[in-house]
Amino acid sequence: MRAGGVTMDLIKRLNKPTGEKIMTQLEYARQGTVTEAMEKTAVSEGVSAETIRQGLAEGTIVITQNLRHQTISPLAIGKGLRTKVNANVGTSKDRTNIEEELAKVGAATEAGADTIMDLSTGPNIDETRKAVIKASTVPVGTVPIYQAAVEMPEKKGRAMVEMTGDDLFHVIERHGEDGVDFITVHCGVTLNSVQRIKKEGRLMGVVSRGGAILVEWMHYNKKENPLFESYDRLLEIAKGFDMTLSLGDGLRPGCLADATDRGQIQELLILGELTERAWAKGVQVMIEGPGHVPLQQIEANVLLQKRICHGAPFYVLGPLVTDIAPGYDHITGAIGGAIAAWAGADFLCYVTPSEHLRLPTVDDVRQGVIASKIAGHAADIARGLKGAMDKDNSMARARKALNWPEQIRLSIDPERAQKLRESCLPKESDVCTMCGELCAIKKVATLL
Repeated sequence: MRAGGVTMDLIKRLNKPTGEKIMTQLEYARQGTVTEAMEKTAVSEGVSAETIRQGLAEGTIVITQNLRHQTISPLAIGKGLRTKVNANVGTSKDRTNIEEELAKVGAATEAGADTIMDLSTGPNIDETRKAVIKASTVPVGTVPIYQAAVEMPEKKGRAMVEMTGDDLFHVIERHGEDGVDFITVHCGVTLNSVQRIKKEGRLMGVVSRGGAILVEWMHYNKKENPLFESYDRLLEIAKGFDMTLSLGDGLRPGCLADATDRGQIQELLILGELTERAWAKGVQVMIEGPGHVPLQQIEANVLLQKRICHGAPFYVLGPLVTDIAPGYDHITGAIGGAIAAWAGADFLCYVTPSEHLRLPTVDDVRQGVIASKIAGHAADIARGLKGAMDKDNSMARARKALNWPEQIRLSIDPERAQKLRESCLPKESDVCTMCGELCAIKKVATLL
């Protein structure tokens, strides 16, 4: 039995009266209603509530907040808003310390992460996810197919490729029930798009974990991707929780040589069509993007996504602009992220110094967030976002005044700035050890 396209059972679990229709932020926006979430995000973004409502109605803005996750403030992502940054955490089979992952959550949010994604693949995934949601003060995302695949051998004694569509959708519903605000789903990894990669050839093939799981599953079962084939079922679950779909780029390039190839673009074309289908059902959508992309192709990738996916918010993974910087990929990702956000990307997934090498540490997480925050801030200035440069102007005034405490306070990472300042104090307290008595600002302070 259904009410408003959602199962009665789901309505009961959401503690809604059985006759009440579940409304999403997108549906409220389309009928002209400004919700409390729209008002709150408008205040935090420094825009009008009508700007948020209109962006939601057009699909160029999403608000990431599950109906079951009301302990956090809603977050708006999209056109005309501040560039947001995501930090990934999560266990693996080699490292399964939940407390360490919670420490990463704390470090990431303290450093300014706007969202957290729990990508756990180790034991006790349910326990880890619930702990992360409870600890996080910002929206939380997940990739449900990881858990569905891991549970096959662990709980059901079957091979990963024996996962059924029901197995996957049941996991997705559990994530929604726990309060996950947005989920990555690789709906564009289809028999057709994979065939495009085979025909063209790639240097690295498929590097997305979720994408690789589905490619292997389709090859073994000789069937279409259930996330694509049963997309309406996915939409029903997402709508029931007002859970934003992050349509994942399972065929993203894993090296510069594979960027912007037929497989990547074919997947993007599919995601554009699926975006319209989601909107028609009242489900919010953002699109995930590459990956590894040369500098000169980043702007084109953003323009393609915006055009093909009808202006839906763009969530980019980096992008990394070179393949030869392991240990420094937070820097390569920040370079690409700044260009992508300047070109119109809305949401940056951080990259840590550990990328391609190991599970990140707490310090790696902090460094990754800071690097992406710098990239996003630089892009907001370049885009002329209202108020984006206010803090920079305040920093300039503090530097002119040789006001060191204020310079530290205004820093994007005050803790590091303070440590560096204290590590080598000058003889004259109003200057630094770089210039000392030759300080240019001090010399001309009374002349200009």
